[in-house]
Amino acid sequence: MAMNKERKVEPVKPVISSSGHVSLFTEYDIELFKAGWHYRLYDKLGSHAMTVNGVPGAYFAVWAPNARSVAVTGSFNKWSTHSHVMNIRWDGSGIWELFVAGVAEGAHYKYHIESHTGYSADKADPYAVHCETPPQTASIVWNIDFEWTDGAWMERRKEGWQDKPMSIYELHIGSWRRKSDAKFDFLSYRELAAELPEYLNELGFTHVELMPVMEHPFYASWGYQITGYFAPSSRYGRPEDFMYLVDALHNAGIAVILDWVPSHFPTDEIGLGYFDGTHLYEHDSPRKGFHPEWKSYIFNYARNEVRGFLISNALYWLDKYHIDGLRVDAVSSMLYLDYVREPGEWEPNEFGGRENLEAAGFLKEFNTVVHANYPDAITIAEESSAWPGVTHAVSEGGLGFDLKWMMGWMHDTLKYFSVDPLYRSNHQNNLTFNIYYIFDEKFVLPLSHDEVVYGKRSMINKMPGDTWQQFANLRLLYGYMYGCPGAKLIFMGSEFAQNYEWQHDYALDWQDSKGALNAGVQMLISDLNTLYKQPQLHENSFSYEGFEWIDFNDTVNSAMSWLRKAKNGTSFLFICNFTPVVQYDYRIGVPMEGQYKELLNTDSAKYGGSDVLNGVLQTTDVAMHGQEQSLLLTLPPLGMMVLQWQLPVE
Repeated sequence: MAMNKERKVEPVKPVISSSGHVSLFTEYDIELFKAGWHYRLYDKLGSHAMTVNGVPGAYFAVWAPNARSVAVTGSFNKWSTHSHVMNIRWDGSGIWELFVAGVAEGAHYKYHIESHTGYSADKADPYAVHCETPPQTASIVWNIDFEWTDGAWMERRKEGWQDKPMSIYELHIGSWRRKSDAKFDFLSYRELAAELPEYLNELGFTHVELMPVMEHPFYASWGYQITGYFAPSSRYGRPEDFMYLVDALHNAGIAVILDWVPSHFPTDEIGLGYFDGTHLYEHDSPRKGFHPEWKSYIFNYARNEVRGFLISNALYWLDKYHIDGLRVDAVSSMLYLDYVREPGEWEPNEFGGRENLEAAGFLKEFNTVVHANYPDAITIAEESSAWPGVTHAVSEGGLGFDLKWMMGWMHDTLKYFSVDPLYRSNHQNNLTFNIYYIFDEKFVLPLSHDEVVYGKRSMINKMPGDTWQQFANLRLLYGYMYGCPGAKLIFMGSEFAQNYEWQHDYALDWQDSKGALNAGVQMLISDLNTLYKQPQLHENSFSYEGFEWIDFNDTVNSAMSWLRKAKNGTSFLFICNFTPVVQYDYRIGVPMEGQYKELLNTDSAKYGGSDVLNGVLQTTDVAMHGQEQSLLLTLPPLGMMVLQWQLPVE
């Protein structure tokens, strides 16, 4: 597989034939394109404002191999479908090209495609870098021009992400804050840049994950039904405005992860579906090419040009927008041919199995190319099955992702916390079972947007009991999550215990954050993120060397204790009481003799708790839990404590 390891792209220069034909493609470009190995297609296909022989205009190029005719129609020719008919290349690539004199940056356009089948449609440019604001659907001629100031960040990023804290704030741009209660009165990218970095720093998050920013016609799809893969949504501003937001986040020390959707695309006529009168980007069989749950098309990963489109798109965001990572959506739907399908509704692979071998091959290629070109960028899989080796190297038979969302941890943990504490003793295995496989992959522990919509209730309203118990349970949940191995992810609004479910048509209920108990949860998140930056909690986050049980068998008291260890052997001791009863004279074994200091207690009054604290404790020579020393504690109700051994003072 040919892979260009160079990050720098040579300036785009037109090739002008003796007959005056203008192209951005060399013979080598076409060779790579046909093979599916051209990973910078955004520099070639699409529209590019340029000057040719002293004449300003725009070059257009689109892949439509089965079209009978393709014309550029736009604001510059009164949307005529006959004025600017494109020329198909002679090399069998299926690429149509045309240089149109006098077309300036900002011109609106589409491709009018007529097929040999009689089909005709006006299509948005698959490679457009800027689009009209929905519900308008035209592409816009646009050459991005932005002066980055994040050089120090990009240099620091080369140190890598391993053994560093990764606390992710998941955010939907359209509904984090609003200018007013009007339905579409969004903050712009630049207005968001004035508020978001400071807020994330105040709470101590290291990363922000943006739900898809790529252009999508249906706002309520949250960005997961994309028609403009290369264009940040113009609902919030221009491409340069989104760059400004990324730049501001980087200068505040915040890494930016984008949700990326190579799994499916909508059936809107303006989009990729049935692009040239044939199933070009999608499979022609609905048993492979149509998603029955999402009513969308599925990419044909066996087609070289489609893989080139998708991988070019991934590199585009890393290249042009300095994005630090891509979280790949709906990986399970890609990997299994029978995903949400009944028997008879899917086609087995060549070996008779349910695995989508073409999709698995694509994901391996995607990860290989991304890491070859941007070794300091992160790829994350939203993958809910037991597919082996998702975060293992491609050379070792894995898919090559850096991280995987641990959906099993999320489901088991929320199931446990939904149980009335009176009955939790019968369900403790929901919390302890995941430790048996938590190091099989490198995991992110996600409490994402999917858990606070469609009647699933907000995080605070998932918790049982009266108001005090609900908040205590939520504080305990967050403390427990930060004590577990793995990266962390919390969806916006959950950090201050928003009362209502997330609603994309409205801003978060920021008035909730002013309540005393809500503010306590928010303060706890800040303190947990501060604690998480200590090496004990992130250095060995993906290794057994970083975790050791003290006791997970005390189901009678619904209590658990464990150690989190740094590479130098120092550790933090976590103790959880999952009941609302204060447990006095509770003894646990500890590995070191001496004093242990309480670093954090979720029951502290400053968080809204009952202030059952322990302060500094002294070990005694009483063996417990396989340890020669032990501590006698008071366990706070529905609380988690973090203790640290104190170096004796000589």
